Amino acid sequence: MITFQRRQILRLAAGIAALPAMLRIASAQGYPTRPVQLLVGFAPAGGADVMARLLQPVLSEQLSQQIVVENRPGAGTNIATEAVLNAAPDGYTLLTASLANAGNATLYDNLKFNFLRDSIPIAGIALDPFMLQVTPSLPVKTVAELIAYAKANPGKINYGSGGIGSGNHLTGEMLKAMTGINIAHVPYRGAGPAMVDLMGGQIQMMFNVMSSSLQYVRAGKLRALGVATKTPQAALPGVPTVAETVPGFEASFWSGIAGPKGLPPEIVDKLNRAVNVALQDPKVTGRLAEWGATPLAGPPADFAKFVADETEKWGKVIRGANIRAE
Repeated sequence: MITFQRRQILRLAAGIAALPAMLRIASAQGYPTRPVQLLVGFAPAGGADVMARLLQPVLSEQLSQQIVVENRPGAGTNIATEAVLNAAPDGYTLLTASLANAGNATLYDNLKFNFLRDSIPIAGIALDPFMLQVTPSLPVKTVAELIAYAKANPGKINYGSGGIGSGNHLTGEMLKAMTGINIAHVPYRGAGPAMVDLMGGQIQMMFNVMSSSLQYVRAGKLRALGVATKTPQAALPGVPTVAETVPGFEASFWSGIAGPKGLPPEIVDKLNRAVNVALQDPKVTGRLAEWGATPLAGPPADFAKFVADETEKWGKVIRGANIRAE
């Protein structure tokens, strides 16, 4: 009798111990049952915002629930990031992660979070390559000519960016480190105003994403010297890679989706599958190709490694150039 009772107690205890996992799986299987909030740490029309809104209708269809994109800019995307990382890990508050998260890990000294430790990478969205472009009045037509001109005229080339620590800034600093040229950084409040001054000749060069720059290159308002990818881009025929002149040079603005630590694996997998299916939708792939961007599809583990590698890469650039957030 005692043995029988003991067995019953052990079975009951095992059932109770397994209950949270069972409830979690049941919840994940029914997920989502209400709209999902997707925060973007940039103002509307920025790179991450554009990618999130491109994916939003197809992803909503895949999940049978509305994906609500909300812009929450400020502090270099840290406001939106902190809000997501402090949210309940139930899959209803997600972040449009980006290159900014990788750079901010080193750029800011007193963050209240550690992105690699406190987030769950879910899925990549896209790579939007940086393009090296100059104002047409600058007397250079190739990357090699630009480097030679900069060495012959130290400090006379000004390059613009969307602000200190932005992707445009970090890519410019990486070029300086890899070539030894002396060019001056001019930060703006966003890449848009920098582009206006670049076309007007107030600054001479800039790295900007292809999605924002292609139209101006095609219209002759800017001159593209190279793309910061391993291979040439079909959207820019005849334009070589920067790496052909500066071996190993590679930089793209990237975006993806992440959630807070503790997000159930079942929800992570469901979201990952939905994003990857959405990235195969002709409406999405067509627009990405038009912008010169490529899908960053793959399993969560691949995206996690990508984010970790990007964090290490840009951390080295930031420390080497002694960049600090204002």
